Amino acid sequence: MPTLVLLPGLACDERLWEAQLPALPSALDVRVSDVHMRHDRIETMAATLLVEHPGPLILCGASMGGMIAMEAARQAPERVVGLALLGTNARPETPDMYKLRESAIELFERGEARDVIELNAGFAFHPTQAGDPALVRRYVELVLDAGAAQLVRQNRALMERPDARPHLSGLRCPVLVLCGDGDRLTPPECSREIAALMPHAELVWVAHCGHMLTMEKPEFVNTTLGPWLQRLVADA
Repeated sequence: MPTLVLLPGLACDERLWEAQLPALPSALDVRVSDVHMRHDRIETMAATLLVEHPGPLILCGASMGGMIAMEAARQAPERVVGLALLGTNARPETPDMYKLRESAIELFERGEARDVIELNAGFAFHPTQAGDPALVRRYVELVLDAGAAQLVRQNRALMERPDARPHLSGLRCPVLVLCGDGDRLTPPECSREIAALMPHAELVWVAHCGHMLTMEKPEFVNTTLGPWLQRLVADA
């Protein structure tokens, strides 16, 4: 039976998946990876994941976690039996986003992380959920708990990330691509592109949802991801 590895996004941890963990198929050995907290590059994060979790894998990554999952599939396609990619992006960093991250890093290093995260937290959510102060506060505290050093390190890893697109068409495993229809951080065109490149991809839009799918629409994510995983288990 394959191991299911959940990969959180930027500066997030297992709390990103707290609504999903009880709903996952009991037959699967489920692990939450923290490789993004321990390495400086997407490629090294993926390589470490593959060493730490031997055997066949189902990789489920959100945002930055999806980028790590795609890189792990590039490094060891024969071991990845399924990919679930939530609100992620296969493209390398754009020059404009590179500059924005550089500016944010300067503020993180000056001790202004809370100001930056609180100011920009609304962009992570669909306008409907951005009006929920408890939800937004939970996200802000989750990111800030990582600390300024992690915010700097992980943003730099994203700035230098590889272009995942050239290898996607060669992957033959089942792929689930989930994207919020109002995602402003990894716009729907990014998920549409990923699904178009992969021969066995299923693209699902999450209505009235932004970038934080597992927090904004946990029930929809569960009722989509759960049956998809059950099919993989049945075929294993």
